[in-house]
Amino acid sequence: MVPKGWEVKSFEDVAFVGNGQVDPREEPYSSMWHIGPENVTSDTGRIKNVRQCSELGLISGKYEFDRESIVYSKIRPNLNKVCRPDFDGVCSADMYPIWTKEGLFADYLFYYMLGPKFYSTAVSMSMRTGMPKINRTDLDTIKINIPPLPEQQKIAKILSTWDKAISTTERLIENSTQQKKALMQQLLTGKKRLLDESGKRFEGEWKDATVSSFGKVITGNTPPKNDSSNYDGSISWATAEDFKRKYVSNTKVKLTESGATKARIVPKGSVLVTCIASIGKNAIANEDLATNQQINSVVINKKNSNEFFYYLIEFNTHKLLAWAGTTALPILNKTSFEKVKFIVPNLKEQQKIATVLTNADKEIGLLEQQLADLQQEKKALMQQLLTGKKRVVV
Repeated sequence: MVPKGWEVKSFEDVAFVGNGQVDPREEPYSSMWHIGPENVTSDTGRIKNVRQCSELGLISGKYEFDRESIVYSKIRPNLNKVCRPDFDGVCSADMYPIWTKEGLFADYLFYYMLGPKFYSTAVSMSMRTGMPKINRTDLDTIKINIPPLPEQQKIAKILSTWDKAISTTERLIENSTQQKKALMQQLLTGKKRLLDESGKRFEGEWKDATVSSFGKVITGNTPPKNDSSNYDGSISWATAEDFKRKYVSNTKVKLTESGATKARIVPKGSVLVTCIASIGKNAIANEDLATNQQINSVVINKKNSNEFFYYLIEFNTHKLLAWAGTTALPILNKTSFEKVKFIVPNLKEQQKIATVLTNADKEIGLLEQQLADLQQEKKALMQQLLTGKKRVVV
C-alpha cells in the first residue's frame, strides 16, 4: 500500500543515467579523482582511498560525475555499492553516474538506493546474466517510493544524522586502535615502565625468552571428516575463522566425545596462534577445546601471564612471519615456533602490562558495540522511513 501523499514512479521518470565516456588520459579528467567499485564500502556509501586518474595510470573510458550526482556500481548489486560524492570526478565504466530530475531530492534517492527495497529488486534483476549486473533498461524500470519533497528532505536529514554519528564512532575506534598500538610499542619493548603495587616504577632488566619457555606447545589436529561420528557434538574445535575477538569459545564446528579423542584438547586459558597461512592471528581459549592443525596452542605456565603472551604475539607477528619464510603458503612449524625469541619482564610486570592493554581493548570493544548499535538503528530507520511505515513531521 502506498502511503497517503506518496507516489510510486519508475526510476527513469525521476532520474537519469549519464551517457558518453571521457578519456582519463586527457585534461581535465587526468587530474580528477577516480571512483571505482573498490572505493565504495558496501551498505554505507563510504568513499575510501580515491586517487587521481593520472596517478592510477588509467587508459580506458570513464564516466564523468559531479557533486550533484549519485554513483552506483552496476556490477554485483548484491554488494550494495552506492555513494554520494562531494566532489567532481570520474567513475569506472562499471558504475553509473546518476542525476535526479525535478521533484526528487538527490540525498533521498541515495538513501533509497541503499535501502532494502531497491537492493532486493536490483539483486533479483542482476541474476539474469552470468556476471551479476544490472543494465540501464532494467534500472529504469525499478519502482521508487516518493514522498512529497519536504518529506524527502526530512528523511534524508534524519538518515544523514545517523551517518554522521556512525562516522564519528568509526573515527573514535580508529583513534583508540592507534593509541593501543602506541601503548604496545612502549610497553612491550620496555621503553615505558609502569608502576608496581607500591607506586614505584618497575625496575630490572628484561630477559630473553623463547615461546617454549612460556609453556607447552601443542599443535592441533583434525579428526577424519569422512566419519560423521566425530562431529556435531558439544566440544569446541577452533580454527582461525573462530578468532573474532580476544577470547574464543562456542566455536562454529564442534566435536563429539569420539572426535575429541582423535584431536588434542587444550585447557582454558591457552593462547592459540595460527602458524599456517594467516600467521600470527591469535586468541585465548575461554574453555577447554581442540584446534585444527593450523594452530599451535601454548599452555602458559605459572611463571608467565597468558594475557601478556597474547599481546606479545599480536605485537610481534612480524617475527613469526620472518620465521615462516616467503613461501606461497607460509608455514611456521612447531619446532620453529618454539624457538621464536622475545625479551620479557617478570610475571608481575607482565600482568600489569596485560591489564593496561586489556583496558584499551575494552574501550575499543565498547566503541565497536556502539557502532554496531548505530548501524542496526539506521537499518531499522531506513526500513521504516523509506516505506512510509513511519512518517516524519515536516
